Amino acid sequence: MNSPRDWPAFVPARQAATPASDPASLRQRALDVLPAIGEGSARRERERQLPFLPIRQLAEAGLLTWRVPREHGGPGASVAEVIRFVIDLASVDSNIAQALRPAFGFVETLRLSPAADEHARWYPRVLAGDLVGNAGWERGGPNGEVKATLRRSGDHWIANGTKYYSTGALYADWVSTFALDEAGVEVAFVVPRDREGLDLVDDFDAMGQRLTASGTTRYSDVRVEDGERRHLPMHRDRRSPIPPFYQLYLAAIEAGIAHNALQDGTRFVQHHARPIRHSSAARSVDDPYVQWTIGEIAAQAYTADAVVMAAARSIDEAWADGLSAERLTQASIDVAQAQVGAIAAALKAGELVFDLGSASATSREHNLDRHWRNARTVANHNPRHWKGAVVGAHQLTGAEPPTSGLF
Repeated sequence: MNSPRDWPAFVPARQAATPASDPASLRQRALDVLPAIGEGSARRERERQLPFLPIRQLAEAGLLTWRVPREHGGPGASVAEVIRFVIDLASVDSNIAQALRPAFGFVETLRLSPAADEHARWYPRVLAGDLVGNAGWERGGPNGEVKATLRRSGDHWIANGTKYYSTGALYADWVSTFALDEAGVEVAFVVPRDREGLDLVDDFDAMGQRLTASGTTRYSDVRVEDGERRHLPMHRDRRSPIPPFYQLYLAAIEAGIAHNALQDGTRFVQHHARPIRHSSAARSVDDPYVQWTIGEIAAQAYTADAVVMAAARSIDEAWADGLSAERLTQASIDVAQAQVGAIAAALKAGELVFDLGSASATSREHNLDRHWRNARTVANHNPRHWKGAVVGAHQLTGAEPPTSGLF
């Protein structure tokens, strides 16, 4: 696979974002932009066309700025408002929605950071349309083990290590990650994607979510300036609003996938499907079993949407309550429940869509299998059985969810 430096023809020219002063303006922009993105989604996935242009269109429309606070020039949207947008985006292209997860998560960490200089450095960049990608976990050791290093060298730092699951990094202007300093403490930092020694590789090979560009990132003596280190402590022993947001984002993608299956299934029945020979209907749209199946898919999408939005409001309540431990714990439980429900709904919707037609429903032309594949791939990011078990333990004994970053 090639580094993005070998693909200049695929990278659209950069333009500044158009600022938005309120969430209502962003909602209208989303209504204008999302339909065109959805039109090419199935083809991009089938032909493996990385969505550089649609992602830049979203950035230039200011649709990554929802959660930038008003006092810093942003719309100041709630978690529920941004999650609503994520569901809507995933309902037209779940790959793009997941590729932007680090960008939205980065803004959440800025909101939590107490450092004014970090706000002054990054909020204007986000508002201008800069994209932040992620160089995530590492392979070869226990889950969550960090071997990448960040060492002081004169007036700067030097980073070395290899990361995987680098969601969205190929599309980004900046790449965020974490490493161990000389004291063995996890520290976060962000560098430009064209920094010398930083190599982004398109080698993600999952069966679904194929265009999230979640492959390998290598740091080979990468220079890191003092101002590129994050002020946000990497605490693993206390509760924070950041993990629930990241986890709910995945559930929002599942809800979007269920909606996308409903849309594709409806179009398939209206324009392609034929009733079987012994059907009581002359048209598939009038077949009672097809109608039942569409109704069941719609119910699955509705359920996923409802539980995700309820959990989003729970995170908002935690922010409104000053991020108290009690409210953050409840938000973590609510998000875990939403994940279990949204995953089940998306998988079921992705399965049922094939009951809307005969063998033609499996044609690669329609690419209906991408919904189940995508839902299954997103679900495997964090085992749903653990989510259910944590919720069950909380109900039975009052046990609190872990602070591992997955709750």
